[in-house]
Amino acid sequence: MSEPILVIGPSWVGDMVMAQSLYITLKENSEAALDVVAPSWSLPLLSRMPQVREGIELPVTHGELGWNARRDLGRALRRKAYGRAIVVPRSFKSALVPWHARIPVRTGYRGEMRYGLLNDIRPLDEELLTRTVQRFVALGYPPGASLPPPVPHPRLSVDRDNQIRLSRSLGLRPDRPAVALMPGAEFGPAKCWPLAHFAETARTLVGSGYQVWVLGSAKEREVGAAVIRSAGESAFNLCGKTGLEDVVDLLALARHAISNDSGLLHVAAAAGCNVIGIYGSSTPDYTPPLSDRAAVLYLNLECSPCFRRHCPLGHLRCLREIAPRQALDAVERFESGSLEEPST
Repeated sequence: MSEPILVIGPSWVGDMVMAQSLYITLKENSEAALDVVAPSWSLPLLSRMPQVREGIELPVTHGELGWNARRDLGRALRRKAYGRAIVVPRSFKSALVPWHARIPVRTGYRGEMRYGLLNDIRPLDEELLTRTVQRFVALGYPPGASLPPPVPHPRLSVDRDNQIRLSRSLGLRPDRPAVALMPGAEFGPAKCWPLAHFAETARTLVGSGYQVWVLGSAKEREVGAAVIRSAGESAFNLCGKTGLEDVVDLLALARHAISNDSGLLHVAAAAGCNVIGIYGSSTPDYTPPLSDRAAVLYLNLECSPCFRRHCPLGHLRCLREIAPRQALDAVERFESGSLEEPST
């Protein structure tokens, strides 16, 4: 049996979903056990990735150096005798755990003065590896391998018993097909389709015979309430009522999902439902939904993508001018089977 591999995973939920493509690649090319270090909020995703033996919590918050926590975790991991580490993030701090763990081969991209912490430092050709997922997967190949590498799509496992429990406990309707709406985006408002557009979409869907589930965190409860306020009894605000593993199961149960470019968009794609991704300050060229059942709404204006948290011009045209009818048309095309598959 090969020595186990340790991956230092990304912090954002969407990136962690896309990183499953790397985990699949590693398991296809090695029998070694695979463990992943991740922040607490991403651990439920790792439990739904059969390629991962163990998700190991990194007890730090977003942006925190956490020198002592990283040192202590690295020292504790020495006993696992990893033969190789792959550091997905490009920050200095992300390379500390495998260095303290004394893992002999430590792979990652050049960035933030990591010489010494990493000993297999790869250059990152951003013009060749244009997508985030390609950059993740390339780290799983030997130096000098042909690029860009083939990218397997993420696919999260589903708990059918939990689906039944959730449907009953949340009072969802078994007689109507479900459309999940995800109006939040942790990155910032320049990724958020207007709530009025989500609300109009919810009303129309309910009137067309669907039930609508609004999914998000507890801090998005008011957002969810605004979306369903005038949608009727078949609309459910589930923000804050589910854990991340529950969201995986609900999205696998939904027929369609309409989402901003957020972590939950990528969860939906990996859960297997039809996904409609709405892009404003970001671009589907960089982080597309990794699914053969995906549609993208993106205007590609002269001012986008700007990759800013707030619209620097103050008008948010890139999102305001995507009409609810466009999302509803995508749902109808999925239903009729006429929606062309995007290249991913």
